[in-house]
Amino acid sequence: MFKILIAEDDKELRMMYQRVLVKNGYAVRGVGNGKEALEVMDQEYIDLIISDIMMPVMDGYEFVRTLRESGNTTPVLMITAKGAFDDMRQGFLSGTDDYMVKAVNVNEMVLRVGALLRRAQMINERRQVIGNTEMEYDSMTVITPEGRTVLPQKEFMILYKLASYPGRIFTKQQIMDDIWGYDTETDPHTVDVHIGRLRERFRDNQDFQIVTMRGLGYKVVKKS
Repeated sequence: MFKILIAEDDKELRMMYQRVLVKNGYAVRGVGNGKEALEVMDQEYIDLIISDIMMPVMDGYEFVRTLRESGNTTPVLMITAKGAFDDMRQGFLSGTDDYMVKAVNVNEMVLRVGALLRRAQMINERRQVIGNTEMEYDSMTVITPEGRTVLPQKEFMILYKLASYPGRIFTKQQIMDDIWGYDTETDPHTVDVHIGRLRERFRDNQDFQIVTMRGLGYKVVKKS
């Protein structure tokens, strides 16, 4: 079970976020400021952080900056009342992975949390194997008995995502959210283009194929 840490000084908001996340299958710990959040991080493994900006003792900017300076790469979703571009820019520069402005749609929050966790999982595992085909995340390389192929980043990440869950259908929107980011303005048709390129590259692969589930999305299936 993924464990989420919420740093939010508004107790009512913190409890609301916690109830929604627990209902969606997450374990949740809540604190009132960045200093308390750092203390929790020292004692427990946390999969994802939801942090407010304006908090007493240590605000969200300082909290995330301190995390990143220590080498901690835990995904951070910043939720705040501050919606100006400069505030958002400062949040991303401090090391935030995603950003939401209050009042928060909790259903959207759950979607963003899921997307951040999936992206983090892909990065942490760094290697997938299907039959005699190996995918190395760090080098964006696909290794087969015929040789090594270094892929463009987006192509590799799509293939890696699909191959991480053989047989599971991913919608075009899920792929866009996880690879391009939740707020991307990129045309979803670009997913079809990348899938087409991947199919051409690996049309003779003996271990897997990419299957279109019409009206649903795409999946990788293992060849027998």
